[in-house]
Amino acid sequence: MNRGARIALVALGAVVAGVLVAVYVVGYLLATPPTTSAASSGAGTASLTMQTVAAFGSGDKPDWVSYLVQDPQGNWQHTTYFKVPANSQIDVTIYQYDTATGLRNPFLAQVRGTVGNTATLNGKTIQSIGQDQPAHTFSVPDLGISIPLQGVEDDAKNQCSAAPCDTSMAHTTIKFSFRTGAPGTYRWQCFVPCAAGNLLGNGGPMSTLGYMGGFLYVV
Repeated sequence: MNRGARIALVALGAVVAGVLVAVYVVGYLLATPPTTSAASSGAGTASLTMQTVAAFGSGDKPDWVSYLVQDPQGNWQHTTYFKVPANSQIDVTIYQYDTATGLRNPFLAQVRGTVGNTATLNGKTIQSIGQDQPAHTFSVPDLGISIPLQGVEDDAKNQCSAAPCDTSMAHTTIKFSFRTGAPGTYRWQCFVPCAAGNLLGNGGPMSTLGYMGGFLYVV
């Protein structure tokens, strides 16, 4: 092979590598889930309804644990990017379908940052739950918000195996309200290490936007 042909092959390889890098950056690093808006429920209030599931059940990561959110039309969306109004009360309902994993830090077993620093679990007012009881948390550190989500029993009947789940299946219902202030963007995250098969339970869905963490846009 002459020198010109070798140079052409090297140049072609560089072009192919550049294209692959661009595809990776655009398709993976810069890809973001869609944003779902909270439903307006009156002047100065909005509502946000979510569910957590043990396995999403489809797509390229069917066995990953995940959050879903309900759009204002009542359809379940696989996203963790939420838009809520500024200077408002946000009433949140979370249907929690996963079994308990437990916490490594008992601080996260307490309800914090909500109206009254309380939540309701299946209709009962709570300020905390046992350290071994959460399946997940909904935590927005920059807003001081953190709510433990109690898991269903390991032997509960009619457990959900794929999203979206419905309320005829084994679940717990957690409700709480919090107030937003000025507009801003806030990262939220589950802090239960629930990624089975990943180092210390913190890889996979725990570190992937769209599954166990996302952004709260206050607008």
